[in-house]
Amino acid sequence: MIQIMKPFKSVALLLSLVLLFSCGDDFLEPDPTSSISAETFYSNEQELQAALINIYDGLQGTNDESSNSNHATQMEFYVTEMRSDNTRTKNGEGEAAQFDDFAVQATNGLVADHYRSFYNVIFRANVVLENLGVASEETMPKIEAEAKFLRAYVYFNMVRLYGPIPLVDHVIGINDGEISYTRRPVEDIYDLIIADLTTAVNELDNSNGRNRASKAAAQALLAKVYLTMGTNYTQAQSLLEAVMNSGYSLEPNFYDVFYNENNTEVIFAIGYVPGIADDSQNFSAEWLNGVGRTVGVNYVTDNAVQALTNNGGNRTEVSIRQDVEELAQTQVTKYLPNGEVGELYGGSDYVQPQLAGNDWIVLRYADVLLMHVEAILAGGQETTVSAALNSFQQVRNRAGLTDPVTSITKDELLLERRVEFAFENQRLYDLIRFGKAQEILSAFAAQNGTNFSANDLLLPIPSGEIGLSGGLLNQNPGY
Repeated sequence: MIQIMKPFKSVALLLSLVLLFSCGDDFLEPDPTSSISAETFYSNEQELQAALINIYDGLQGTNDESSNSNHATQMEFYVTEMRSDNTRTKNGEGEAAQFDDFAVQATNGLVADHYRSFYNVIFRANVVLENLGVASEETMPKIEAEAKFLRAYVYFNMVRLYGPIPLVDHVIGINDGEISYTRRPVEDIYDLIIADLTTAVNELDNSNGRNRASKAAAQALLAKVYLTMGTNYTQAQSLLEAVMNSGYSLEPNFYDVFYNENNTEVIFAIGYVPGIADDSQNFSAEWLNGVGRTVGVNYVTDNAVQALTNNGGNRTEVSIRQDVEELAQTQVTKYLPNGEVGELYGGSDYVQPQLAGNDWIVLRYADVLLMHVEAILAGGQETTVSAALNSFQQVRNRAGLTDPVTSITKDELLLERRVEFAFENQRLYDLIRFGKAQEILSAFAAQNGTNFSANDLLLPIPSGEIGLSGGLLNQNPGY
């Protein structure tokens, strides 16, 4: 069972010190009448610390169906995993099926929710960064570094999903209306991400625990940014080796990575608490048959079942299972609600599966090891470098696949990442980063009677945002 006590996640007490930020239906919509308000101005460090926690709270989101709440993390699987060859809807129905068919519409409400929610987290980070003056000289650098890490994490996801996007790096003032709707080149977004993560690397340590920003998390994320950009492979390798020397390690049992929280493998996870609507999550129930609010999304494709069956080792039984009600369907089990589901619930520890407490793991040590291999490959097709072989072998050994590795090809690394991180929302990003998305997803679409084009690598800018912009926002190609 998941451990109930987790650092900082009972945010209600802290947030009672300060007015909660308004999420609004579209917080980027009208220009504010003033650049300073009760929601963006703080008078002491205690209030600023509460505002810092509020960024994490926005990233965590709220387990509800309100259009005004943040849901980006809890429904991220729609815009990532279900746009890959790993998962699909169970019945091919509703807005969710647009992701199955590579036919996402600009009016898709799930995309609109994701876009708005993540920009709200950016807003919360900017509020903290504009109020650093109330902090002491001792604590200011760490508060700044945490806020910038979280802003960089969100922008990194956004730029990979939407391409050129508005770059909002401060609280919007009365004369800043165009900033909210002017799409900036991806290079500009990456410049901000790198600058923010560099600050985090320089100012943070690893004393915060797994549910808050740390030096290791910033190092690992910055390395992934460099790998995504296809530049600075040497610097990425150096960052990853720094994390490898920071005391993290693989959990011996793959199951424990997900159900023994705050373990030695987790570097950064978004924390949830079971049984409390404001602090729990519903995504792991959504992936089951009639347990969540939907009836089966993020179901496993036959393609992914085959990959795990042939290459997953002992990871397979932790990652997937046959649907107990419909034997032709396969479910994700890596995030069963609190390690249990359906009829298994009961007794003194009963928690509704819709109020699950599983943390969402963003970065873990296995990712560092496999990125280390990728950095040594440096865009090449194969490596026999001993450091790469050692990192790769560690991940394989944990999976029970102990045959000695003597060389690693790019395709072998991509496959290993697929089975290691199945259903952790990494597959689409990996396909794009490895330059394989067009080839693999086109073949997958053809097998399933759908069509895939390069335009489908980016999500549409929500049509509601384009309407609100008064013509300033333009749409991605193909939508």
